[in-house]
Amino acid sequence: MTTQAQLIGLDWGTSSLRAYLFDADGKVVASRQQAWGVRQLPEGGFAAAFEAITAEWPACVAVAAGMVGSRQGWREVPYAALPADAAGIARGMLRVDDCASHELWIAPGLQRRQPADVMRGEETQIIGALARQPLQQLNMRFVLPGTHSKWARVVDGRITDFDTVMTGEIYALLIKHSILGAGLPAESTPSFAHDAFVRGLLAARDSGGEGIFSRLFSTRALMLAGELAPAQAPDFLSGLLIGEEFRIARLRDDGSFSPLCLIGEATLCQRYALAAQHFHYAPPAVVDDAAAQGLWHLASAAGLLAKARLHSYFGVTT
Repeated sequence: MTTQAQLIGLDWGTSSLRAYLFDADGKVVASRQQAWGVRQLPEGGFAAAFEAITAEWPACVAVAAGMVGSRQGWREVPYAALPADAAGIARGMLRVDDCASHELWIAPGLQRRQPADVMRGEETQIIGALARQPLQQLNMRFVLPGTHSKWARVVDGRITDFDTVMTGEIYALLIKHSILGAGLPAESTPSFAHDAFVRGLLAARDSGGEGIFSRLFSTRALMLAGELAPAQAPDFLSGLLIGEEFRIARLRDDGSFSPLCLIGEATLCQRYALAAQHFHYAPPAVVDDAAAQGLWHLASAAGLLAKARLHSYFGVTT
């Protein structure tokens, strides 16, 4: 089995840059990470960040996904339309002309026209998760928790629809800049208040047509009444907001309860798995990170791996 490097993959988002070096079999043989998202680049910008994070790696073909392809990125790559699979996304890749050291391609994100919504990077994770567990291609809801949570539907291996819910950002704004955060302990990593979180989930679940806007202030009211300790308030609020995601999803599913697959950081996914239980979903599959697999499969769908093998064989640099 050869270990000759074949591809460099870049998961390049708003706040971080992760780089992977793949061998000919698609195995990650080296990886690096820096806090060089598109909003905090080192001196020299995108080219300097790319050169530094790939230093001493072979000059093989590279593929990137995420906000690096946005209007604020290295090169703007137009969104691909729905429905989309790996081949459709790969067709939308564009080459970065001013990358002198490597042949670098950037993948497009996805766009939904009505109602308007976009994603960049999450589609690559979904492609990677599908490649890892092909049975999930039939009919699945993929949930990617985070600052802007994504709920995507996959049917027959194609992403057919998705929604963005700004749960993480709204949580941070409410905790830091609203009355709901007043009087909370300064401790940054308190223990998880399980019961308070579940109480928030149930409050959202049972809010009916009113939704959580009529329940948010209860975070403050319950503290004033002595029914919720200040240290429990953040998890109660987290439960409210995550519960609202699931309440909306139930309405969209029309009672069908498609199987869920969670992709993301383990601790956050545990909260979503707990929420799924209280909203009567089956226990979801959990994938911690599928970006690397997604980058490899997008490169394969674009025909870049064959080109990488030629570069490797003839010692070509671009």
